[in-house]
Amino acid sequence: MPRMGNMTNSAKNAVKADDVTRILPRDEQMAPLELDGLPLTLETIAEVASGARRVVIGAEARARVVASRGVIEEILATGQTVYGVNTGFGKLADVRIPAEKLAQLQTNLVRSHACGLGEPLSERESRAMVLLRANVLAKGFSGVRVEVLELLAGMLNAGVHPVIPARGSVGASGDLAPLAHLALVDGRRMAGGAAMAAAGLKPLALAAKEGLALLNGTQAMTALGGLAVAEAERLTAMADLAGAMSLEALKGTPVAFDARIHAARPHAGQIAAAKNLTALLEESEIRLSHMNAADDTRVQDAYCLRCMPQVHGAVRGVLAHARQVLETESGSATDNPLVFPATEGLAGEVLSGGNFHGAPLAYAFDYAALALTDLASMSERRIDRLINPDINEGLPAFLCSDAGLSSGYMIAHVTAAALLNECKVLAHPSSTDSVPTSGGKEDHVSMGMTGALKLRQIVGNLRHILAIEMLCAAQGLDFRLPLKPSRAVGEAQAAIRAVVEHLGEDRVPAPDIEAVAGLIEAGGL
Repeated sequence: MPRMGNMTNSAKNAVKADDVTRILPRDEQMAPLELDGLPLTLETIAEVASGARRVVIGAEARARVVASRGVIEEILATGQTVYGVNTGFGKLADVRIPAEKLAQLQTNLVRSHACGLGEPLSERESRAMVLLRANVLAKGFSGVRVEVLELLAGMLNAGVHPVIPARGSVGASGDLAPLAHLALVDGRRMAGGAAMAAAGLKPLALAAKEGLALLNGTQAMTALGGLAVAEAERLTAMADLAGAMSLEALKGTPVAFDARIHAARPHAGQIAAAKNLTALLEESEIRLSHMNAADDTRVQDAYCLRCMPQVHGAVRGVLAHARQVLETESGSATDNPLVFPATEGLAGEVLSGGNFHGAPLAYAFDYAALALTDLASMSERRIDRLINPDINEGLPAFLCSDAGLSSGYMIAHVTAAALLNECKVLAHPSSTDSVPTSGGKEDHVSMGMTGALKLRQIVGNLRHILAIEMLCAAQGLDFRLPLKPSRAVGEAQAAIRAVVEHLGEDRVPAPDIEAVAGLIEAGGL
C-alpha cells in the first residue's frame, strides 16, 4: 500500500511475551470468519485479535467492493470533481488535483497523517484494528480495490501486524493518525516490506480514493474499546466472585440477594447479579455458623456488601449499552465520502457525510469508565473492611497473625487506593472536550480515542484492585477455618492458593498481587 504499516512479524521478531499474538496452526483454529461487513460480536473480534481465527472474504463482499470501485473508475474516466478522489483534504478540499498526481495524492495523504506518538498498541489491539478496517471495507461503500481487502486479510492470517502509536487521534475525521500508521510502511521492529516478504505478501501502491478509505474511520477507538469492554464484562463477573469471597470472610448475609427483593426493582443487570451472588454463596458452613440471632446481632451488612446487586448490576447495564454501540460500529461504514454503486433507477454516486465522527463511541467509553470506577470503589471498600480491625468482624488486624511486628495487607490496601484514585481521574469525560482542527473545517471532534485509552487503563486498574480484594478475602477465609465457605468460594480460594500461599510472616506482596491478577486475566477463576 503506500505500503502497509510499521509492521511486526510475530513469528520472526522478539518482543515482550505479553505483546505477542500467536497465530494458531490451521488445525488448531476455529472455523474462519467470513468478512461481509456485518456487525461483529466482541467475542469474534477477540478471537481474531488473539490469533485463534483466520479470516476470509465472502463472495458477496467481493462483488460489492468491485461495484463500489467501478463508481470511482467512472469518475476518473469522466473527469468529475469529487472530494477524496481528485481533491485535497480537509481545509484543502477545494483544491483540484490533476489526474497524473492522484497516486501521489494518496501516498502524501498517508505519509502526512502518520503523526502518531507514544507507546505502540499491543498486537491484539493492532490486529483488532486491521480486522475492523477490513470488515468495514467489505461493506462496499469505500471505493477500494478488492486487492486492498485481500492484503488486510492476508496480514491477519500471516501474523503481520502494523506497529501503531497509541496517541494522536481526536476521533474525527475518525482515527486519522493511528489508521495512517496502519497503512504505512516504515518498520520499527521489522521493516514492513521485510515482514510482508517473509509472510509471502506483496505491498500495494494505493490508487485513487484508497488512502482516504483506509484513514477515515473509527477503527482504532473501536478496537481498543471493544477489547476493553469485553474484558470489563469478565471483570464484572469477577467482582461478584470477589464480593462473595469477602462476604464469607466477613460473615455477611446473603439475605439481601433474595430474588423477591430484586423482582420488586426489575433491572436486568441487578437481577442477574443477585442470582449470581446467590449461586456463589450456596452451601456455606460459615453462613450456617451465624444464622441465629443469638450468634449474630447484626441486622444488615454495609452497603459495599449488601448493595452489590444494585451496583454490580448497574455496571452490567452500562457495559451492555457499550457492547451494543461497539458491535453496531464494527459493521458500520465510517469513512468519507461514501460510494454508493448504481441501483435500479439510481446512478452511482459519491456522498460526503460525517459517519467518521466518534461521538457514539466516545459517550459509551465515558459512561463505561464512570461505571467501572464505581465498581472499583466498591471493591476498595470491601478491602478496607477486611483489613480494618474496627469493622472486620473479628479477623486479625490487617489480616496478619502478628500485627505490629507484621503489617500484613496494610499497604496492599494503599495500592488499591492509589489505583482507585487514578481511575477517578481517568473517569473524567473526554467526550465533553473538543478542539477545532484542520483550519476550522473539522471544528467539533469526539476525543473518542482518548476515551478508549482511558477506559483501557481503568480496566487494568480494576483487575488489580479485584486481585487485591481476592488476596485479602482468601486470607480472611483462612482465619475462618475449620469453617468452610460455599463451594464456589472454596474453589476460588483453592485456585488462589495454588499460585499464592497463605501470608504468614511479611513478604513482598507485589508478586502475589500480579499472580492473582494474572489468574483473573487468564480465566483461571
